[in-house]
Amino acid sequence: METLILCIDRDDDLGVKANVRGPVIGREANVEAAVRLATADPEDSDANTIFGGIKVLDDLAAKGVDAELVTLAGDKNIGIISDQKIANQLDALLKNIRFESAIFISDGAEDETLLPIVQSRIKINSVKRIVVMQSANLESTYYIIKHAFNDPKISQTFFVPLGLASLIYAFFLMIDYPQGAIIGILAAVGLYMLYRGFGDPISVYGERIKDSFHSGRMTFLTYLAAFLILVLATVLGLARVWELYTREGIWYYGVVPLATVFINTTVWLYVSAFLIADVGKIIDCYRSRVSTFRYIIPAFFVISMGLLFWGASTYLMSISTVIGGSSIDPAVGVQYFVYSIVAAIVIALVGIKVSTSVRMEENQTLKGSNNADT
Repeated sequence: METLILCIDRDDDLGVKANVRGPVIGREANVEAAVRLATADPEDSDANTIFGGIKVLDDLAAKGVDAELVTLAGDKNIGIISDQKIANQLDALLKNIRFESAIFISDGAEDETLLPIVQSRIKINSVKRIVVMQSANLESTYYIIKHAFNDPKISQTFFVPLGLASLIYAFFLMIDYPQGAIIGILAAVGLYMLYRGFGDPISVYGERIKDSFHSGRMTFLTYLAAFLILVLATVLGLARVWELYTREGIWYYGVVPLATVFINTTVWLYVSAFLIADVGKIIDCYRSRVSTFRYIIPAFFVISMGLLFWGASTYLMSISTVIGGSSIDPAVGVQYFVYSIVAAIVIALVGIKVSTSVRMEENQTLKGSNNADT
């Protein structure tokens, strides 16, 4: 086959709205898919993109060029998950059908972010953007804003923070504590922004946890236990800080001492959570006969980091005049800090040694199995 005409539905509107699974191969299949999508949502631009690909296919066929039209569909979780699905579909397509070059059909900048993925697998000779022409009255500001808010991707980003802020403010007004509304609103909006910022990794981890549950892997239980420990550690740390805050107030203790108390209270629980999750990975890798050495060094380094944070926070508490100073002698605090640094270095070196030994043993085992096969 000479030319691949490639259309991409990154957010899988074909599957969500028209119940059409990608990839869609061939002119007739794409015509049917575009009609079903346009019928389900006449305003979806992906339907116009497919029709644009059909026109390009017909023009090439009239010139005697051997071409094929293919539409790839991603996932509603735009980002790593959707791009991986598109890449897998493209790899399977190019494995079964050989194309010399491709024409990329796009409806905007979002689809064109996938150009590097496509270019790494096949040469692209042309990029054609499909622009839908509308009448002047439909291009008014009201129409644009109205339809933007009807788009789930935009409305979720815009309305969710406002809704959270309104609910939190109403709750604190109801309990007659308006000062807490500021703290609650900032915390909720901050968490939401972190979730949006780390949305792709969170989605990937969610898919991994779901897969580990259905496949009966140990990581499901260890991840769940680690999550519960993280929540418990955070609650305990915040409770300790809140106890000090309500006793004298933040202006008496200061931000740094309160942060030191939080770290000293939670550090070993956080370390335990990571180690439990890491043990689950090691067990699953061992059961699957997959290399485990890359999970060994992080465990030792996390313990080393825990020692450093614990030693530093203990020393800071010992020299503080408002927290811990009466119960922890500064000389003892210095000793704890120095000992923690030495122990952290020793544990890190042990981790490197153990990981190197495991890697060498696994490489020797792999070489032995290869020699036996030959």
